[in-house]
Amino acid sequence: MLDPTGSAPHTEAAALRMRGPAVRVELPGGVIAWSVTRRGVIQDLTTDARVSRDFRKHWPGAADTPEGWSLAPLAFEDSFFNLYGAEHRKSRGRISPAFAPRRVDLMRPRVQAMADRLVAALGALAPGESVDLRQAFSLPLTMTVICDLVGVPAHLREGIGRVMDASLDSTLDPESALAVGRELDERLSEFIAYKRTHPASDLTTDLLLSNAPGQEPLADSVLVGTLFAMINAGYETAVNLITSAVQALLTHPGHLARVREGSIGWDDVIEETLRFEGPVMHVPLRYAIEDIDLGDGVVIRRGEAVIIGFAAAGRDPEVHPDDPDVFDPTRTDKAHLAFGFGPHFCMGAYLARLEADVALTTLFTRLPALSLTDPGRRPARLPSMIVNGPARLDVVPRPETATD
Repeated sequence: MLDPTGSAPHTEAAALRMRGPAVRVELPGGVIAWSVTRRGVIQDLTTDARVSRDFRKHWPGAADTPEGWSLAPLAFEDSFFNLYGAEHRKSRGRISPAFAPRRVDLMRPRVQAMADRLVAALGALAPGESVDLRQAFSLPLTMTVICDLVGVPAHLREGIGRVMDASLDSTLDPESALAVGRELDERLSEFIAYKRTHPASDLTTDLLLSNAPGQEPLADSVLVGTLFAMINAGYETAVNLITSAVQALLTHPGHLARVREGSIGWDDVIEETLRFEGPVMHVPLRYAIEDIDLGDGVVIRRGEAVIIGFAAAGRDPEVHPDDPDVFDPTRTDKAHLAFGFGPHFCMGAYLARLEADVALTTLFTRLPALSLTDPGRRPARLPSMIVNGPARLDVVPRPETATD
């Protein structure tokens, strides 16, 4: 069974990788799927027309999933995320322009202003005072950016963010998972109702009131699913990327010194973090439309489910034979699949990289003495087999000195 707590995802992935190109595993709720952790196989399957994300058309097992299944929010999301072929391309095409690099670049001043405010608050803490960097910096930065883009008003952000986080907790029991699902629908429906009476220049208003030729506003169920996909992917990836990068640099001060002296760049740190600690571990699910022979006696039969270990690809020794489990931003090849691959490649990849660049440069420039509160303690992980990163990262922005 894949560990729903996500406590040691890379150890688990390495063991599965050794067993073959795909391995049958049990997911929470007793659901059986093929786990894929080898980079080459991931690339093959995510670009194979015989593999779909549409559970309605291509997964007979969907009807047998238990009520209160902890993976249901993603696996059964009613959005472009879980469409196939031309339907997916058309639906994705309505949203992707908002995440085009040229438009994202225009957001940099707003991202920078938010980072400046958050870092200033950290710098105002008393010398020696500890704070959780994820809650005090990474999360509010990335949540603010995506909520501004989508148009979530300030009074709804905290509730939506809290239930979004809870929806990715794969350790939830059925009763808790059902409660989270209901609240998620309520929170997003409340937001949609607000936007109907408060239209503005934002992505949600565009989706609600679209008057483009051949397009109609999305149905409420699809809009709820689409907002879930955009908001969730829009900040969960970036918040984990930023927090993991800070942890890696503070754990490896030699690499931080190289950044400061200019021998490596912040892009090296970001790409190595994406390789070493991809912010998304598993994305449920995909389904075989036909029998797929992977070799080595492994055949994924038509209708069987597949779960892709995207974060595992960055540590595949076939791709990175030299110390794949070591964080080293000086390495030449930092290849990874942290943002997915193929038609479902993450639309927010460029935005996540921009946010990480602004966050890291601002944080380490303005707080040069930033340190871990307890350098010898490994932070607790997020209770999820889906997202990957520290649940919290306790840091001291202003260490005490003899002159304080």
